[in-house]
Amino acid sequence: MADQLQEIPYKREKGSVLQMGAVLEKDSVNFALEIKEDEKASLLIYKKGQKEPEAEIPQEEAEQIGNIVAWRLKKFPYKRLEYNYKIGEKVKQDPYASLIRGRKKYGTITKEHDVRCAVLWEEYDWGGDAPLMIPYADVISYHLHVRGFTKDPSSDVSRKARGTFLGIQEKIPYLKELGINQIKVMPIYDFDELPPKEKTKEQKTYQKAEQEEERKLNFWGYEKGNYFALKESYAASSDPVKEWKDTVKLLHQNGIEVILEFYFPKEIHASMVMDCLKYWVTQYHIDGFHLMGNQNIFNLIAREPAFSHTKLYSCYFPADELYEKKEYPVYKNLAECNDGPLIDLRRMLKGEEDMLRSFVYRIKRNPEKEAVIQYITNHDGFTMMDLVSYEEKHNEENGENNLDGSDQNYSWNCGAEGKTRKKSIQLMRIRQMKNAFSMLLLGAAVPMIVAGDEFGNSQRGNNNPYCIDSPVSWVNWSEKKKNEELFSYVKQLIAFRKAHKILHMAEELKGSDTISCGYPDFSCHSDSAWYCDFAYNKRQIGVMYCGTYADEEGFIYVAYNFNWCEQKFALPALKEELKWQVCLSTESEEKKNRQEQWKLKGEKTFTVPGRTVIVLTGTKQS
Repeated sequence: MADQLQEIPYKREKGSVLQMGAVLEKDSVNFALEIKEDEKASLLIYKKGQKEPEAEIPQEEAEQIGNIVAWRLKKFPYKRLEYNYKIGEKVKQDPYASLIRGRKKYGTITKEHDVRCAVLWEEYDWGGDAPLMIPYADVISYHLHVRGFTKDPSSDVSRKARGTFLGIQEKIPYLKELGINQIKVMPIYDFDELPPKEKTKEQKTYQKAEQEEERKLNFWGYEKGNYFALKESYAASSDPVKEWKDTVKLLHQNGIEVILEFYFPKEIHASMVMDCLKYWVTQYHIDGFHLMGNQNIFNLIAREPAFSHTKLYSCYFPADELYEKKEYPVYKNLAECNDGPLIDLRRMLKGEEDMLRSFVYRIKRNPEKEAVIQYITNHDGFTMMDLVSYEEKHNEENGENNLDGSDQNYSWNCGAEGKTRKKSIQLMRIRQMKNAFSMLLLGAAVPMIVAGDEFGNSQRGNNNPYCIDSPVSWVNWSEKKKNEELFSYVKQLIAFRKAHKILHMAEELKGSDTISCGYPDFSCHSDSAWYCDFAYNKRQIGVMYCGTYADEEGFIYVAYNFNWCEQKFALPALKEELKWQVCLSTESEEKKNRQEQWKLKGEKTFTVPGRTVIVLTGTKQS
């Protein structure tokens, strides 16, 4: 290889350490890399299609300041060459690489020189596209995994689009039909889905060279990766950059934001995280990020002026520290995203004791300085269908003797574990899922739906399919036809939420009559109007919203009955020209005739069946 160095047609010189990665300059490419104190690095150059490097440029020819080394290659033909670094005896990719090639085929083990870096040089016509900046109060979020979302043949996307960015494009009409205006996407940066196991010295010594190494699939991607590059296998085409940009652009044209999840372990320093997020905002027009991993650096990111118009989700932000006491963001971009609401809402749904106060707190909470992302299911847990079908996890397929995954699921199987033919149990499960969606979509926080939950997708009781790439972890779209009643109800709920601003205000409702209209903006009721019984054994509550506070006419009353038997609810008296009318009910379609009866009677009290949510509106009757 040393002989080949003399034959290379491009000029080599010491580079600049000011910008990391491979940077295009006027007539050259600058390569900058951080190394450890005791490491030696060289730059490997490959011709496309060649198995071995054509050249190795040593560290001695690089500029070095501290632990950063840099090479500059004049008249470098970057369109037909690729590169890696050799650090010690290992071939490694550039952590700042904007393109990673060699992992196009999903789920294959790669050899030393198979995976390579490339320079991103093609320009893209965004046509005036920009992040949408939808206010949190108006967001309906949808959590998906690129491969799992459309990989199943039942997805009805074109064959080449299954499990890819193109698959998301083809599902945009569906997302719009449902009412979604934001997708939150699990990691799409380059990561090795079949990472090598860490071995002890003894294992390395005794393992036979010809022995095939067993590796465990990482389906989700929550690990250290090449943060600036897209995952090549998630593209249907040979150009993942263009395909993803087309996807973002098309989503934006249809009023849908894009939030990306990034996992940063402690060894990734803050400067790289900052560079990474700025890159995705500028290069890919991303609307926001869900930051996971090292919580310590996220507060620094929250203070970065470049992200003041970028949504940032994290487990926790100390908003009162980030903003002074009387200071409020012009554009609220921070959001708390953790399992607190999940636990409380699941326990309420299940009918546990002493949950009413926590429940009211969750459906009312809406801080001024940050948003709250509220969900009942997430990727790491039961799906909505499994939440009402299983009381125990069933993770045997993960290969860990069912020891992985949470044992605290706060679930109720409605009378049978797993699938059943019993009609009464099937109906109860549908009702319980409708109850769950009612809590989620009628609450003040930002609702997040996991892909497939809206029509009863199941993972067969697996609450941790992090290593499964099969129909278990793929959305089964055939369930949509089977559970049309559920899907239709979720669509109605989303439309109802959007139609009534009082349900999703920019600020938290006060629970008092602040405008002297005769009614508070938010009030709780029981079998007596204007009185709420929070006793530990109560599992029912009526919640009323006054539309006047959102410049709307009328009222909304939501009767939540999580008890197993029917309960009486009192309706507050309305202005003379207004009448109560049932608008939505989680009862089965067979019992919807009750609604017409209530409309005619105009009762002051009414009885709600066990485990049922009913929504009434107080409006003028034509």
